Amino acid sequence: RAEAALRARVQYDGVVSPAVRQRTAALGEEDFTRGPAERRAELQQARLGLPALPTTTIGSFPQTGEVRRARAAVRKGSITQAEYEQFLKDEIARVVALQEELGLDVLVHGEPERNDMVQYFAENFDGFAATEHGWVQSYGSRCTRPAILWGDVSRPEPFTVPWTSYAQSLTRRPLKGMLTGPVTILAWSFVRDDQPLGETANQVALALRDEIADLEAAGTGIVQVDEPALRELLPLRAADQPAYLDWSVRAFRLATSGVQDATQIHTHLCYSEFGEVIAAIDALDADVTSIEAARSRLEVVADIAGFGFGRGIGPGVYDIHSPRIPSQEEVAGLIDTALAGIPVSRLWINPDCGLKTRGYEEAVQSLRNVVAAAKAAREALAVRA
Repeated sequence: RAEAALRARVQYDGVVSPAVRQRTAALGEEDFTRGPAERRAELQQARLGLPALPTTTIGSFPQTGEVRRARAAVRKGSITQAEYEQFLKDEIARVVALQEELGLDVLVHGEPERNDMVQYFAENFDGFAATEHGWVQSYGSRCTRPAILWGDVSRPEPFTVPWTSYAQSLTRRPLKGMLTGPVTILAWSFVRDDQPLGETANQVALALRDEIADLEAAGTGIVQVDEPALRELLPLRAADQPAYLDWSVRAFRLATSGVQDATQIHTHLCYSEFGEVIAAIDALDADVTSIEAARSRLEVVADIAGFGFGRGIGPGVYDIHSPRIPSQEEVAGLIDTALAGIPVSRLWINPDCGLKTRGYEEAVQSLRNVVAAAKAAREALAVRA
């Protein structure tokens, strides 16, 4: 009976897309690889001109009640789509101006248009369905509406490019394009069970690859592809782990390997014990990896140093899961800890995660202290040099 149901499922329009199947069948090893990391770093620094210990945030800025009310209003028809888009532009302009005032080196647009880091992509990809009332508990009192991945996945048209390009038009500083990675999209969705998960991951990766290509073509010099769920899907049985890590790493690389060497690829990981998957994180081949680390007082730095991680790394120095504001001195101590295991040429300074759940008052003061600590460390290093 189950086999009959699977055979019947493929008859539905959209479950199987010949174009998607042809594209995945034609993949070669060149689609999963980029140029040498050292050469990429040289080209990216020449393009971006970043200082030592560059500062950035992870992506989202606080989603205020005003943002949520505007989203609800356009959904109910209380405001027009044009009015909603103007509201989003005003919010993005405010976030960009704030980051410039704070002195951050690499900016973000703040993601006010995104209801959820997976649902937003599901709503813009073919092969997904999003629910209106399909709430499930995430943790504590927080709930989410997982997307349903029911068919072959593709991306009909660019959807992050307009917002990223608009934000970049407001500043001369580098601004990151922000995407959710293929593994995390699968981990936080209800996924079809009629084909191997690795095949589905490659379809999602190709959809992301198209979006990244359009971001790059629009002039975006940095693209961040978040994979907070990379460790989450790791099988419990050790014998099953290598196969999972193989397809998950390859899916990330498929998504990110279509860019020029001068385009900088970032990734972000959190909610994890990283030591046991440090080799997989290295194999992602991202130019810069930011990792949740502040709450553990940067324990992950020992793993990074011991492994010999050879590209940019940003262990978080501000715990965004707490309303507590870290002092400049506290952040400075974490930067010193990071510098004990990571060369200054590869160290980035950033919070643990996105700021979506924080309030503006605490987030702004915390970021002000992070930037001040980074600048002080930069000056101290220059004096010692």
